[in-house]
Amino acid sequence: MERITKHIILPAAEKKKIRFTFEGRPLEALEDEVISSALFANGIKVFSEHRKDGSPQGIFCANGQCAQCTVIADGLPVKACVSKIREGMALAPLKGAPKLPKTPCVQAFGRAEELDVDVLIIGGGPSGLAAAAELGKLNAGTLIIDDKHKLGGKLVLQTHKFFGSVEDCYAGTRGIDIADKLEEQLKEYPSVKIWLNAVCVAVFADKKVGVLYGDKYFLIRPKVLISAAGAREKSLAFPGNTLPGVYGAGAFQTLVNRDLVRPAKRLFVVGGGNVGLIAAYHALQAGIKVTGLIEAMPRCGGYKVHADKIKRLGVPIYTGHTIVRADGRKELETVTIAEVDENFKSIPGTEKTFKTDTLLIAVGLSSVNEFHKQALEFGMNAFVCGDAEEIAEASAAMFSGKITAHRVLKSLGVMAGEVPRFWFERLEVLKSRPGETHKPALKNHENPVYPVLHCRQEIPCNPCVTVCPKKSIKLSGDSIMTVPKFSGECIGCFKCLIICPGLAVTLVDHRRDRDNPTVAVPFEIERGLVKKGDIVGLTDCEGADLGKAEVTDVKDFKAENTLIVIVKTKAELAGRIASVRLFEPVMALAASMANKETDDATIICRCERVSLGEIRRAIRGGVRDMNQLKAVTRAGMGACGAKTCENLILSIFRSEGVDLKEVTGFSKRPLFVEVPLGIFAGAQCRTAEEEKTSWSGF
Repeated sequence: MERITKHIILPAAEKKKIRFTFEGRPLEALEDEVISSALFANGIKVFSEHRKDGSPQGIFCANGQCAQCTVIADGLPVKACVSKIREGMALAPLKGAPKLPKTPCVQAFGRAEELDVDVLIIGGGPSGLAAAAELGKLNAGTLIIDDKHKLGGKLVLQTHKFFGSVEDCYAGTRGIDIADKLEEQLKEYPSVKIWLNAVCVAVFADKKVGVLYGDKYFLIRPKVLISAAGAREKSLAFPGNTLPGVYGAGAFQTLVNRDLVRPAKRLFVVGGGNVGLIAAYHALQAGIKVTGLIEAMPRCGGYKVHADKIKRLGVPIYTGHTIVRADGRKELETVTIAEVDENFKSIPGTEKTFKTDTLLIAVGLSSVNEFHKQALEFGMNAFVCGDAEEIAEASAAMFSGKITAHRVLKSLGVMAGEVPRFWFERLEVLKSRPGETHKPALKNHENPVYPVLHCRQEIPCNPCVTVCPKKSIKLSGDSIMTVPKFSGECIGCFKCLIICPGLAVTLVDHRRDRDNPTVAVPFEIERGLVKKGDIVGLTDCEGADLGKAEVTDVKDFKAENTLIVIVKTKAELAGRIASVRLFEPVMALAASMANKETDDATIICRCERVSLGEIRRAIRGGVRDMNQLKAVTRAGMGACGAKTCENLILSIFRSEGVDLKEVTGFSKRPLFVEVPLGIFAGAQCRTAEEEKTSWSGF
């Protein structure tokens, strides 16, 4: 079983075991988990075959927005990533078009229930929760809906500590714990109602919002609609991009950090933003070997401390590289990368191939803003916040939600006062891109024990400043974006090491031995992996080798789920040591450029298996309307409703020299996701035998 039973942050799942079958093979699952996680836990990544060409299909979005993970469950096609496993369930791959159920039914119909609310918030992530709390403070009748079983959005998948300000957005606290804190706040406000497992289906022209709550359909009339639906991951076009084992970081984190399933043994990451860097670190925490990470730009776009964190543990980062292709028979087996030129084209002869079973695509996010656009089109009183408005960090999303809530209150005529000016200032700072990277500060004191601050990039972060009991760590300027510096007295309490989100603080201690001090480094991978008496490799903050040293102690701060590994070293090395190295970098295999498929064969629309070549030919033939492109090629006609391929198709128009002002976009579907038609009519299905029995008393 591919389950995670030892994780330094997450407790092992304690759930009832149930039995099910896949293609007649008896297997074991955990109660309440989704089908896709149950299959992955049993080592199954290929769920079905595509009806067009028989290509293997597996998980992709893990969010219910596509249908690539469809399986047949007890005779009916279902999305494996959002459908729960049941005792005795019989699963089978979908091959060809699904068949209608054989059992006849007699239908009774009902009407959708209609509700009036002051404010409807779509999305229970950090911005939606922050908005709900502000509305609740002034007793505004608010309904917040989310399509997951727990509030928090992507926070519930984040095991790392967050950056920002301790006072304003819980910096130094893990994402999973921030989610709980934001949810706990709402309990103070009885005017805020919460619907979990509630899917927003559409916003309609009569200013009603369709919501599927459980198995019941509601039409909600809000005075104000707030869209806080977050973002979806962007895809990437390259040969082999649809192989099972190739998917986004969000899907990976869902499997690993929500469902405690180990979906990979060897992982490779495309994208050096915060999402890709964090996903690589989460993989290491789950006991997964990370063979490498690539970024097309000359340097990673995410926080340097995130990049340094994985480099120190032995993960190679290849900047100025791109993905060339992914290969495998039924599942991913190898990935090939190459250096890029100034136009980001791969340079022949620079290829490197790595053996890997999972490839994460982390190349950016797109706002889920469809609901807001629909609401504006229909003249509703509509607002948007968080990633649905602008892609930023969760800390920024909280301020975005609070500011939006005050605008909503004003539109409702509620006297909420002026929005504090510093909220806008904090929002802009928290949205900031990383700034300048400074050289390491020179030691200018003679303290026998002192922290070394390896965080040298300008990012919004102050937990070490806040937590120091002697107030000896200060920011070097007035802004939270400035780097921290140490000046004053240190008592060796380890608090700055434990709270630092980047694990970028170490503690040098000369008190017992002036010439051979100890160095304490934070460690969050696995208990028992590094023990007292071990000889471990040492690295500087960017992963450079600093030799070996003996571990003299390991302190376990269980409340914070952080270990402190203490090594004895030479005085001249002490200030440079930032971490212990866990792994040696994986060496590349001999690369071959004998492509198994050309660029033109690369799949762009994965739902309908439409290739790059088909789309290019249509564009070169004069197509400038994406609806016409859909009619000609079927691109965008699949279950995801072009959520995955639209950005890729627009990039093809650009690459063909077409000004996007000439391109007519897709006409959006009236429904955001598929819904059984009977749901809208309140249909109740009964078997013929049940119908016969119900009439027997007359």
